[in-house]
Amino acid sequence: MSAIEQLFSLPEYSIDNDKKRKLLLSELNVLTKFHYSNCLQYKNILNNLNINPETELDNIEAVPYLPVRLFKTQKMQSIPDSEVLKVLISSGTSDQQVSRIALNRDTSLLQVKALASIITSYIGNKRLPMIIIDTDATIRNKSSMSARGAGLVGLSNFGRNHFFALDENMNLKVDEFIDFVEKYKSEPILIFGFTFMIWQYLYKKLKHLNKKADLSSAILIHSGGWKKLLDQAVSNEIFKSELYDHFRLKKIYNFYGMVEQVGSIFMECEEGFLHTPNFAEVLIRDYVSWQTLSAGENGVIQTLSILPRSYPGHSLLTEDMGTIIGIDNCRCGRKGTYFTVSGRVPKAELRGCSDTHAETVLSAGS
Repeated sequence: MSAIEQLFSLPEYSIDNDKKRKLLLSELNVLTKFHYSNCLQYKNILNNLNINPETELDNIEAVPYLPVRLFKTQKMQSIPDSEVLKVLISSGTSDQQVSRIALNRDTSLLQVKALASIITSYIGNKRLPMIIIDTDATIRNKSSMSARGAGLVGLSNFGRNHFFALDENMNLKVDEFIDFVEKYKSEPILIFGFTFMIWQYLYKKLKHLNKKADLSSAILIHSGGWKKLLDQAVSNEIFKSELYDHFRLKKIYNFYGMVEQVGSIFMECEEGFLHTPNFAEVLIRDYVSWQTLSAGENGVIQTLSILPRSYPGHSLLTEDMGTIIGIDNCRCGRKGTYFTVSGRVPKAELRGCSDTHAETVLSAGS
């Protein structure tokens, strides 16, 4: 059984970190060689850095990484155009460059499989009635899709009887929302949306109208940048507290991820920490020396994933700051590295799905 087969065959978050790192390293070495041979831009970068892809690395920290910003300016692709199944486009405000990530069938299938392994470990294998806090207009173009649209499509696979709670003008369908919750009150409901949109269009709207809905059995999964909510003094703790007070919503899970490594999402656990799944890892690097840091030290987040087959995105230096809290010993019981995200690298662009939408909304209102 290959390394990737072993990583997918085991229950999510069940592998001791030492064993997981060995399996990941084996696959990451393969990917480095593959992308070197098939992506000219990646080959030129490694050559300029005097990195020999044929050298078998003996630790995960040595895997060469690319700055995620590079995907905004370069066509980083390891497959011919004829094999491109779809192109994912990163979040960005109108004056920003965006990443364009070309996916082939193999990469897309791996991403779907990986996401299923993560999400079902939280909600179970049964499809749940689902509320999506967005408009269905976001997912109409299947061949060229935004990060926001990709998130909606990916998570929608775990629901049934989907209800898009917003109209095309981003107004909450208040009566339909309340009717949907009432209809499925005898079973868990899955809710997905981006953080700012849940706060702005669901919570604030219903609070303003003094309308409530019993979501005590629901599961909320959300993602997107926190910057604009933090600007409004809304932290993760306040977000959870207000949603509990208004909806009795207890099961709230944030996740960290990016379009450049779709599928490799890092879900928040019940203790409030983000966890690395079987097929991904994070490292923290010093902002000046770029050396890896130990647990408890804050630095720039590097993400590694064995999913990208169509582009050299298997080792990326993000524009986010974070801290590894521990490994294999979280009180939630999940094994692997667990960490927190503290914000953006200084002067980094605003680029989270939630934050970029919030920027557009708040700019229009100013």
